[in-house]
Amino acid sequence: MTHINILSGTDRPESNALKVANHAVDLYREYGVKSDVISLEDFPLKDVAGGRYGQEIPSVQKFNEQVLSGDGLVFVVPEYNGGFPGILKLFVDYLPFPESFEKYPLCFIGEAAGYFGALRPVEQIQAIAAYRKAHIYPERVFIPRVKKAFDEEERLTDEGKQERLALQAEGFIRFTEQIKEMELINK
Repeated sequence: MTHINILSGTDRPESNALKVANHAVDLYREYGVKSDVISLEDFPLKDVAGGRYGQEIPSVQKFNEQVLSGDGLVFVVPEYNGGFPGILKLFVDYLPFPESFEKYPLCFIGEAAGYFGALRPVEQIQAIAAYRKAHIYPERVFIPRVKKAFDEEERLTDEGKQERLALQAEGFIRFTEQIKEMELINK
């Protein structure tokens, strides 16, 4: 069974990124794949305080293993001050280099309070993922005006956005499965 994790790319409590991630995980499960939401709220920030880069940190290794345990990863990227959140960069910096994203399928959803739905932050994190030699799924989804995009029950209300997310999920599942097949053939 294909397993795709959804990463909420902020440590902000009750974030819109987490709402989007929870919506996305439901879509992936509807398509019959194992899918879990992992939030950067749970990143062991206290254990990296003071710059412990390059050291073995069991809590960070455990978190990273959880995130990378799937066959693919969907990033839900919020826009903070024209870029992605610092915690997201910190998370990436503490992943094993260079192997953690190498040939690993990644997909991106941007969300923002503004009109562009985190276009710049998604492009920024995609550049890092490309540098890390990830397989980047090209169909991105952007959710502008995210504060107005959900109802009181935290359901996405815009049918067009729902359709784009569903099409992205379908495509990313196929993309991930094809990469998995290629890796098996090449072994």
